[in-house]
Amino acid sequence: MEEKIAVVLGSKSDYEKLKEHFNIFADLNIPYRMEIISAHRHPDKLRAFCKKIEKEGFLVVIACAGMSAALPAVVASYINIPVIGVAMKGGILDGLDALLSITSIPKGLGIVCSGIGESAFINAIIFSLQIISLIDRRYLEKLKQLKEKFK
Repeated sequence: MEEKIAVVLGSKSDYEKLKEHFNIFADLNIPYRMEIISAHRHPDKLRAFCKKIEKEGFLVVIACAGMSAALPAVVASYINIPVIGVAMKGGILDGLDALLSITSIPKGLGIVCSGIGESAFINAIIFSLQIISLIDRRYLEKLKQLKEKFK
């Protein structure tokens, strides 16, 4: 299987909060690509990454960011594949500011937000597998295994 899911994190601290959940990909043998790129500090690098993954045939992007959480919307502005935003805990409002930022993007970008924090990241992985399994039925069994894990 080739990589179909890209995960973009806005900062190293986001990775620290989510790192134990990246084992979901390994446990289910799901290939993915992960990058840490700030939408505010490295917009050119983010744009290049987005164009590259779209050209390479990725099907879904999970974009995790806290505070102003511009990352998911900026990613969606560069590509035409589904983007799932994950609001990260932290900051003055402990993730609520990020959630509101992601869910308040201007019309025309078409992203979804799975919530705040670690559970939202896991749900974003599940939603990614639901999208991909529509195209590649091999992912359906992985999706069922993951959902069974949380019953």
